[in-house]
Amino acid sequence: MATFLSRLGRFAFRRRHFVTLLWIALLALAGVGAASAPAATSSSFSIPGTEAQRAFDLLDERFPAAGADGATARVVFRAPDRQKMTDPANKALVMKTVGELKSGSDQVGEVTDPYTSGAVSRDGAIAYVRVSYKAGNMELTDATREALEHTGAEAGKGPVTVEIGGDALQTMPETGAGEIVGVVLAGIVLVITFGSLVAAGLPLVTALIGVGIGVSAITALASTLDLGSTTSTLAMMIGLAVGIDYALFIVSRYRAELAEGREREEAVGRAVGTAGSAVVFAGLTVVIALAGLAVVDIPMLTKMGFAAAGTVVIAVLVALTLIPAFLGYAGRFIQSRKSRKSRTSNENNANGESGEARTAPADPSAARPGKPNAGTRWARLVLRRPVTVLLAGVIGLGAVAVPAASLEMGLPDEGAQPTSTTQRRAYDLISEGFGPGANGPLMVVVDGDRATADRTVREIKGLDGVVAVTPPMTNEARDTSIITVVPGDRPSSAGTEDLVHTIRERSGDQVLVTGATAMNIDFSQKMNDALVPYLALVVGLAFVLLTVVFRSVLVPLKAALGFLLSVVAALGAVVAVFQWGWLGQVFGVEQTGPVMSMMPIFMVGVVFGLAMDYEVFLVTRMREAYAHGERPGEAIVTGFRHGARVVTAAAVIMIAVFAGFIGSSEQMVKMIGFGLAVAVLFDAFVVRMAIVPAVLALLGRAAWWLPRWLDRILPRVDVEGEALAAGPAPAAGDTDRELSRV
Repeated sequence: MATFLSRLGRFAFRRRHFVTLLWIALLALAGVGAASAPAATSSSFSIPGTEAQRAFDLLDERFPAAGADGATARVVFRAPDRQKMTDPANKALVMKTVGELKSGSDQVGEVTDPYTSGAVSRDGAIAYVRVSYKAGNMELTDATREALEHTGAEAGKGPVTVEIGGDALQTMPETGAGEIVGVVLAGIVLVITFGSLVAAGLPLVTALIGVGIGVSAITALASTLDLGSTTSTLAMMIGLAVGIDYALFIVSRYRAELAEGREREEAVGRAVGTAGSAVVFAGLTVVIALAGLAVVDIPMLTKMGFAAAGTVVIAVLVALTLIPAFLGYAGRFIQSRKSRKSRTSNENNANGESGEARTAPADPSAARPGKPNAGTRWARLVLRRPVTVLLAGVIGLGAVAVPAASLEMGLPDEGAQPTSTTQRRAYDLISEGFGPGANGPLMVVVDGDRATADRTVREIKGLDGVVAVTPPMTNEARDTSIITVVPGDRPSSAGTEDLVHTIRERSGDQVLVTGATAMNIDFSQKMNDALVPYLALVVGLAFVLLTVVFRSVLVPLKAALGFLLSVVAALGAVVAVFQWGWLGQVFGVEQTGPVMSMMPIFMVGVVFGLAMDYEVFLVTRMREAYAHGERPGEAIVTGFRHGARVVTAAAVIMIAVFAGFIGSSEQMVKMIGFGLAVAVLFDAFVVRMAIVPAVLALLGRAAWWLPRWLDRILPRVDVEGEALAAGPAPAAGDTDRELSRV
């Protein structure tokens, strides 16, 4: 593989105009396709195999007028002190609002009268109007949401307090600001790392080109493939992350090859042949992690995973072809100013010496081997104290992981939002007037006649944790009924979850529990059930892949175990902050609650891909040095001398990007940003930088052991670039002819 990739890199370097124009044409084509494609709508959200989904399907068939899976809104009114919402003036305001809500949009299905639906509190101080829509919350138009907000704002201009809650106001969180901050921080870190604006800008530009092509292609195909408007979110975040990382790896290796005195084309070939091989296999691990989301069997997640995997493939191709082409344009400006001055000075001195011509290293540090860099010093420290470093890393992460044993998963409700939002204030008003369970009533669907529905009502009324049960609402065929059950606890509480399970266990197959609260409970259960199979698939396939890369059994095993340790530790930190409330004020957590049910699988997929990036790049350099004759300890030092700074920069960039989302007002976005930032911190700086070299130091040559029978059957991919070191590079014409045949 190293030989082929080296030829590909040389080809792209020489034919830089053709390669650059090709990628620009692809970007333009994808952009035109995205601009001309029909607008993407929300992809239909379904959870196959769950009771909540079966109930929704049954209602669509027999009770289409119910709009059970449509968005809802609650306009909540609170009377001034010493007044009631039943007073004539306040009642007139409510009824006027009801009329305006009915005529506000053609997407409105039903608007309830609080005075006939029992939506006035016992003391008369609070009332609410329930609005049901014909479309899901992500399918509502901006005009519909604006009409709802305008109506509430007009009603709230007087002495009556008016707040609006419900999922009709939910929109996809805006992430543009976070991405801009992330790109800016990435640029700063790259400038510090490389000491060159050209070298720093190149990974950013190529990453943005790759993400632009990927996201534009997703947008162009969204309507045709029912990808939905949210599918590109994960693709954009992952594509930007790996795009910067992969370009960073190859540019860094190219500069190292120049520092050893190689000419530019030869340096490009070696950089793409070695670091490019690491990029290919690192990309494959990310693709495995993202495509493996299909195991969860939730169509929306499957589409998001495949779309993001496609963007990763584009990032790999960009790194292997567009980066070498841009390096051809960059010339010597890819090096830092100090390196360029040093090289010029040395070349002038060499030209002034008669009878002797020599090429000076481009990197001043290469000319002063007596001054080891920080990576070298750290590696030597670990080699002197491997047991101490290993125990400190494992015990430290183990201590942070302890809270993960108390992990409770669910989906946050509006009670987790900041008190500054109208949704949270509406939630609190309903809790005050009707009890917390009124914010998430259960919808019980009875597949049977009216007598069965009446019997179900009597049974549910006798259950603990039930505050109210409405009479059955039966369809025209009299074979399906809907019963609304108000729990005593808030929607995301363990008590409400227990109530849902109790109703399902005691009511038989004819009774199905659904609604937003039950759907969230089923979603969480499905994610929980899929976690172990997903882990086994991702880690198992990656283990096989890394065994091929490293020609070792213990190195991939160590990589997988280290990843699991960092993920569990990150989950422990998430539980401590968001579930227990530790340091909650520091991170803006106003309401503790269960950890978002998507969090574990999402962290496994994203962090696994990034962790294997760092593992492959760092350890591949060690494997390369070992294959070229260095002793195990020397190989570790070599790997850190060349790779520690790059891996550190890549990790700092990702931490900064993810940490930027902690400031979001959305609890879900805040939790994702915190969890991913902490996971990358633990994996890059504790596992890869400390535990990995400590384990390799203790294993010695045994780290690279591979049974002979396994060595015979595994394919040889030459990630270390042995073929490049063994013989001269092919001639330019030979390279072009071979690539033309490919």
